[in-house]
Amino acid sequence: KTLASRPVPSTVLFDWKNSGRNNREDAAASRRSPYLSLRIFLFSASKFQQIQAQSLFIRKMANRHTIVLMQTSQNRATRTFMDYESISQAMDGICALYERKLKELNPAIREITYDISDLYNFIDGLADMSALVYDHSIQAYLPYDRQWLKQKTLQHLKKLASQR
Repeated sequence: KTLASRPVPSTVLFDWKNSGRNNREDAAASRRSPYLSLRIFLFSASKFQQIQAQSLFIRKMANRHTIVLMQTSQNRATRTFMDYESISQAMDGICALYERKLKELNPAIREITYDISDLYNFIDGLADMSALVYDHSIQAYLPYDRQWLKQKTLQHLKKLASQR
């Protein structure tokens, strides 16, 4: 394409390219033509808008409203739900639910530790557990099963452990 046929850039980014030559060769090359060691990235307005849309999508994905549906026993009266602003908060809520259950069962113990298999056994021990997660792209809730919840809980706990 000729320069005249290119779209007008909304943003121009300059990045000095290290060509791998020594400094004397780089200096000589840039005296001949400063454009040999300079890369220019031109983003058209539409590309810039695409990047902004991707950024918005990522932020929306982080804040996906999540409803955890739960039934603690075979009795239908034990059905309940928990409402969270994000998947991450929902995973925190599931862990907190299990920790409350552990405190209930062991009121005299001040510090209780558990591993992921204990949490999985708790989730599997419930009559039913699933989640509805809002998907911004289709503007509807998508259903996820118990296995998905266990995978997301593990990912969430790993992420928390890596932050400490």
